[in-house]
Amino acid sequence: MPVVRNILDSEYAFLILLGVFVLEGAMLMYFMPSEGIVPAAIILIGGSVAENALIIGIAVAGATVGQFALFSLAKRGGREYLLEKRWFRISEEKLDRFDGWFDRWGPLVVPVSNSLLFTRGMLTVPAGFAEMDDREFVVLSALGTLSFELILAAITLGVLGML
Repeated sequence: MPVVRNILDSEYAFLILLGVFVLEGAMLMYFMPSEGIVPAAIILIGGSVAENALIIGIAVAGATVGQFALFSLAKRGGREYLLEKRWFRISEEKLDRFDGWFDRWGPLVVPVSNSLLFTRGMLTVPAGFAEMDDREFVVLSALGTLSFELILAAITLGVLGML
């Protein structure tokens, strides 16, 4: 696909990557697993230490912006508002489970969930429902995302023999 290769080789590659991560953070990337984005970016547009660090930085910034948008929507719109939206694809049962995790563990569960496969970003909405402080959410969300992306980058670079 020459068109995709041209985009990835262009000056817009990192800007497009930022947009992808904003959508991923807002839980709107249903067609692409979040676990594959940083590895794919490292393989396709990374290479140097600086480029790989930039990819991780973009991942953290974009995902945090997306998660903050979803967090803010949950905080302002509430549970029923989100459950009514077709684009919000978390069942009420799963949302109940994640609400329980937040009730039990508090804000600490935000970075932990962002660091793990399959729960990544899932505590964003309960944090919003609980009216967690905005700054605290952003910091904890970014820390969890940084942890997740560093692990993915290390595995990718290790597999590629670049570590």
